[in-house]
Amino acid sequence: MIKIENKILNGLTFIDLFAGLGGFRLSLESLGAKCIYSNEWNKAVQKVYAENFGELPEGDITKVNEKDIPDHDILCAGFPCQAFSVSGKQKGFEDSRGTLFFDIARIIKAKKPKIIFMENVKNFVVHDDGRTLNIVKRIIDDLGYTFYEKVLNATDFGIPQRRERVYMVCFRKDLNIKSFSYPKPFKLIHHLEDFLLKDETMVKDLYIKRDDIYYNDLIDNTYSDKSIRLGIVNKGGQGERIYSTKGAAITLSAYGGGVFSKTGGYLINGRPRKLHPRECARIMGYPDSYKISESPNQAYQQFGNSVVIDVLQYIGIEIGKVIKEYKY
Repeated sequence: MIKIENKILNGLTFIDLFAGLGGFRLSLESLGAKCIYSNEWNKAVQKVYAENFGELPEGDITKVNEKDIPDHDILCAGFPCQAFSVSGKQKGFEDSRGTLFFDIARIIKAKKPKIIFMENVKNFVVHDDGRTLNIVKRIIDDLGYTFYEKVLNATDFGIPQRRERVYMVCFRKDLNIKSFSYPKPFKLIHHLEDFLLKDETMVKDLYIKRDDIYYNDLIDNTYSDKSIRLGIVNKGGQGERIYSTKGAAITLSAYGGGVFSKTGGYLINGRPRKLHPRECARIMGYPDSYKISESPNQAYQQFGNSVVIDVLQYIGIEIGKVIKEYKY
């Protein structure tokens, strides 16, 4: 999470839909905006959110009357991605989770926020040969908004994790905003090793020792913004690969098996281990002051489903720039 002096979204309000751990909230609040409503159906995630923000999000968006949601300037929604993810069955709008986008649409129709800010998996762009994205674009256009989307990778914005997501920013047409530019990528200077815990007592149980660990011939001394595979466990399937800490982490996942499930394995101090939940929090942009779930399994799943705070911050800065131009 980057430290921001210029509160470019000062005076604006937002709502946090499909709030998860509150990544959108941390990002926009760091830019000066104020959250006035949150919604998250998962009970375990609700608890973590409440511990960090002092309020319990409302549950089950499908049962919320859109008229009861307060008026706001920005609607934020990292709506469920499982229906569109390559790791799922890719049913899209045929999946009940996919249809939750239409709950976003009915809230937009009722409340007409100035800005819509959404995030989803990269596969959302090409799902069903692009028809899924076109449906969303058409609905947003019919509701009176211009639509911008772009796939961004966290490694291009200071976070050593290969995490590509599509970010959608929409402006109400009466604002007369004619163009919007996404933030420009920059060179990764901090790698996974810079985000690891120093206290070995916290991670001692995460190391593994097995007879079926195999390493390749790479010498682990080269830095990269990519994931550098050094070896495998067993047959090298998902959750059975070992990477260097001098590169980027693989994409954190909420699901999947293998000895290094959800985080991947990394060669640390000469031994392979998976990442600690706090290390997962760090490569999602969450500050160490953020309180995480006491259950490691739930924490891994929650961060695998979360948003990268730094990327949202950089996009939020660009949103603030065009809103400032609109005002003047």
